[in-house]
Amino acid sequence: MSATITSIAHYLPPDVYPNSYFEKYLETTDEWIQTRSGIKERRFAKEGATSDLIIPAALECIEKRGIDKNEIDTILVATVTPDHMFPNTAAVVQHKLGIKNCWGFDISAACSGFVFAIVTAASLVNSGVSKRVLLCGADKMSSIVNFNDRGQAILFGDGAGVCLIEKSDDDNYGILDQILYIDGAGGQYLKQVAGGSYKPASIESVQNNEHYIYQDGQSVFKAAVIGMADVSVEIMKKNNLTSDDIAWLVPHQANLRIISATADRMGIGKDKVMVNIDKYGNTTAATIPICLSEWHENEKIKKGDNIILASFGAGFTWGAAYLKWNMNKGE
Repeated sequence: MSATITSIAHYLPPDVYPNSYFEKYLETTDEWIQTRSGIKERRFAKEGATSDLIIPAALECIEKRGIDKNEIDTILVATVTPDHMFPNTAAVVQHKLGIKNCWGFDISAACSGFVFAIVTAASLVNSGVSKRVLLCGADKMSSIVNFNDRGQAILFGDGAGVCLIEKSDDDNYGILDQILYIDGAGGQYLKQVAGGSYKPASIESVQNNEHYIYQDGQSVFKAAVIGMADVSVEIMKKNNLTSDDIAWLVPHQANLRIISATADRMGIGKDKVMVNIDKYGNTTAATIPICLSEWHENEKIKKGDNIILASFGAGFTWGAAYLKWNMNKGE
């Protein structure tokens, strides 16, 4: 049997920050931001950690499924903004939810985190190691963004998407295939310089702003346009899918131009592409599950829909997953 999503929910902080917020102290305009990214506004959490974004979404997800929380045996958290370097955020989430007799871990693959994690969760379920996985994609990007840097301050937001992964009753539904890649040569273009064992925190690293995101925007953009589009076309060909077969492309929400380039390569019209970057910005590991949750909640996804998830992120990491949706709203 194949693993499938059986419930999904998301959470976004209530505080909205429109582009005009940045005009007050950065040399930028709403037009400049929208033209280059497609973003109109984003959400920032004023307090709390990444786990605090996950908990409301997790509770809603479990309630929708109608199960006891202790039926969950595994927790996976995809994030680059963990509450702590250790313990892992999966353990923090387990403790806050009060789930007993489970295990779990974090997955760090930046913007590809959710795609890598859903493949991992499906493998655990398909192998029999896990029966029910609580899969969380969440990031509090405001905790590592340099708000004095126009190139990154405007791009990111905070949010969480959570789903349950279980075995499907029908092998024709669920997470059916994946293609994943990493290339460490790209690490120089998008990274957090300090804070790890390579460069531990120091007065100098703080003064040099090395605990914020470092990004060579042009290099990352060029690689993302190629990588995300290529892997999306590759998974279509591998599964003999045409653009007509695909109901939805769910791309990582980093930049509207990257999203458009991917859809064009796949031969998919805008009406088949999930886009909410205009409202939330780049929430990193949360972008794809937030899209899926919103579209499911609004009954835009139907049981049996062919869906392609596609992502590209720091590492470089990139990949695509092919799934056939297995539920209607209310199920």
